[in-house]
Amino acid sequence: MTLIKSTTVLAIIHNGSVVIGADGQATFGHTVAKSNVKKVRKLFGGNILAGFAGSTADAFTLLERFEEKLQSYHGNMKRSAIELAKDWRTDRILKRLEAMLVVASREGLLMLTGAGDVLEPDYPLAAIGSGSMYAQSAAMALIKHAPHLTAMQMVQESLTITADICIYTNHNFVFEALDLL
Repeated sequence: MTLIKSTTVLAIIHNGSVVIGADGQATFGHTVAKSNVKKVRKLFGGNILAGFAGSTADAFTLLERFEEKLQSYHGNMKRSAIELAKDWRTDRILKRLEAMLVVASREGLLMLTGAGDVLEPDYPLAAIGSGSMYAQSAAMALIKHAPHLTAMQMVQESLTITADICIYTNHNFVFEALDLL
């Protein structure tokens, strides 16, 4: 799996909702180029959430292709992700794109990589980017020890902890949420 640096994206499904949050930092080499990039989106009429890490232009290309797949497969997130991964893996132009996606819906969570992976996490959370392991660890602890928190509170707190530790993650967070009930 490709390690994408320079951001943190975290998705959690908890107590009837799914939330994706991301920091807003974009770097150019070792310099912060922009501090408020929106790395999460609602797709397919607001029924699918997506977050990206990696090259912004590459990620936008992948998000556009994913939306096309969602249209083709009538919003079936898993099928659309698999078809995008096939294209991403075999298309000469797409396979050079350096980004990762986390997508979420009522169907669950998926992580998509340029290696052709479509991963469904074992836990009700998914994280990508340079701060992903910090965010995942914090989120797992909150799910286990603070289940009274909402998914939004868990994502916010996990990203805050990550931004305090990871130099490629800032405190300018953007969130998208879906109610699953």
